Amino acid sequence: MRRTRIAGAVLLAGAVTGLAAGPAQAQEYRYWSFWDGTGSSWAYATEGPATVRPADGAVAGFRFAVSADSATAGKPRAAAGFDAICHGTPAKDGRKRIGIVIDFGTAADAPGGERPPKARTECAQVGEDASAGEALAAVARPLRYDSNALLCAIAGYPESGCADQVKGAKEPASSASASADAAADGDAAAGEGDGGPSAGLVGGVAAVVVLGAAAVWQARRRRG
Repeated sequence: MRRTRIAGAVLLAGAVTGLAAGPAQAQEYRYWSFWDGTGSSWAYATEGPATVRPADGAVAGFRFAVSADSATAGKPRAAAGFDAICHGTPAKDGRKRIGIVIDFGTAADAPGGERPPKARTECAQVGEDASAGEALAAVARPLRYDSNALLCAIAGYPESGCADQVKGAKEPASSASASADAAADGDAAAGEGDGGPSAGLVGGVAAVVVLGAAAVWQARRRRG
């Protein structure tokens, strides 16, 4: 009887793992994602632009696109070279220079009836304690935020909407989960980098640990 229960727990754990790790068609969102740039490469930011305070010489990138999470988010298509962006902006005491790359995305990712502006690069010269969000505001107004302080528009694009779900995907998700991946503000993706584990996979692993521990506990209890 004990072996049967243990085997059942193990089989159930395996089933949970299979469901969590199996391919899922995640809900996609249309949003601004935030990136850290170095030379010609980009990395999905692990902090939101409202909290990260880049040093002089840093580059921050923003990309408007449709994706489900950080692993599938489109990177800014311009290079992330600070020298090329800020070569015409001399350094000043008490100020820092932050390269800003703004990629408005493709026509395919644009909301209905809108056309994405051309990509831009700007050199923001801001106070030494300024955040990446403040650097963006210095060069790309107007910015638009929602009631949860999620960045919805840069330089007025898009005209409406904020991390809207894109029709056609099968798995429902809340706009709050989209903001965790996409927000160009203080609530931006805090714990998920490029190719990081999905919440479903983490949940599956946790279930395996719980079920396995329960099986061992039952076995020891019956021995006693």
